[in-house]
Amino acid sequence: MESHKEVSPKKALYYSDEGKRRCRSPSAIVIGAGFAGLAAARALQNASIQVVLLESRDRIGGRVWTDYRFGFPIDMGASWLHGICEENPLAPLIARMGLPLYRTSDDNSILLDHDFESYALFEKDGHQIPRDLVQKIAEEVLLPGGHGIMVRGYRPVINTLARDLDIRLDHRVTKIAWSNAGVEVSVDNGKTFVADAAVITAPLGVLKANIIKFEPRLPDWKEGAINNLAVGVENKIVLLFDKVFWPKVEFLGVVSSTSYSCSYFLNLHKATGHKVLVYMPSGRLALDIEKLSDEAAANFAFGQLKRILPDASEPIQHLVSRWASDVNSLGSYSYDAVGKPHELYERLRNPVDNLFFAGEATSFKYSGSVHGAFSTGQLAAEECRMHVLENYGGLDTFYPNMGEEMASASIPLLISRM
Repeated sequence: MESHKEVSPKKALYYSDEGKRRCRSPSAIVIGAGFAGLAAARALQNASIQVVLLESRDRIGGRVWTDYRFGFPIDMGASWLHGICEENPLAPLIARMGLPLYRTSDDNSILLDHDFESYALFEKDGHQIPRDLVQKIAEEVLLPGGHGIMVRGYRPVINTLARDLDIRLDHRVTKIAWSNAGVEVSVDNGKTFVADAAVITAPLGVLKANIIKFEPRLPDWKEGAINNLAVGVENKIVLLFDKVFWPKVEFLGVVSSTSYSCSYFLNLHKATGHKVLVYMPSGRLALDIEKLSDEAAANFAFGQLKRILPDASEPIQHLVSRWASDVNSLGSYSYDAVGKPHELYERLRNPVDNLFFAGEATSFKYSGSVHGAFSTGQLAAEECRMHVLENYGGLDTFYPNMGEEMASASIPLLISRM
């Protein structure tokens, strides 16, 4: 679908028109190879739509990034499956792949996925907060559904979704020109791609920064949704130790007197067996830490750990994420800004002619989650498919070919908890 050369479609759609058998190649461009983009591209390809996926990074996955520099997988972005249940659209794929999950909260889990029963909370002076007080807080914010860590990381799922797709890495989209005739997508390397429609899964932070120019401009209601939804920041500072010296809890946290220093430690040793603690700062603290070098950030995280465990051993290695300063993400996840309507998520998802939108920030119910991104990618692909095929006149005689990785399954999830 590049404008300067002919691209042969991997699949073609055949349909009857006035008694004659014709071959057409309905086409779409997907922008962004995170979970939403991969889900959309996979669904479109399975539906015999010619599709190319453009990704600005030199890797796939987006804000889902599994790092192997320690010699074992560490998810530096999203790492939980929120809601271990058959209703989760990712559950069939994870079950079929046989990927183990470590449950960090039971069915009575809380909003931010922290199981207070296994949470060691400490006051600023180092005294542990009474368990009955912690439990009372937990009861006030309980939500149904448990959550689990992907023990082997999300990379295997990403690779499965990406298999056999036409993915162009290092293709940063700069402009999308759209009209009734189709879409023309310009990339910073000088290439131009044309198709019948586009599925846009760029992160909300990228959309807010106007890195991608739309020609003509998006309607006011769409720009309003982009501008009024907020982008949050949470980072990870991963500390590897030569021995385990911390208690057998899943979370360690210091309660601050202000909202500035919201952070906690995730104990990955319970989930994976590796001697790892992950410091997870958010908000303004996370932004300030991004200004530090990796070594300084690791030292800060270790200083926070020493406040909880004064006899803590020095880490031997560290990893640091910087989602807010990453030009490909410009933030970690979307959230409701104070005083703004919740239906902004739905407005951001709603199509504009032949432009379709997906990603965690377009999920009305499951924003900020991997399965929210995944499900909106599937939904956008279906809306795109119907739009394109209606224009080709072949919707009534079209039968999609669902790939195995997108089908439902009754295979049980592999869940553990020590």
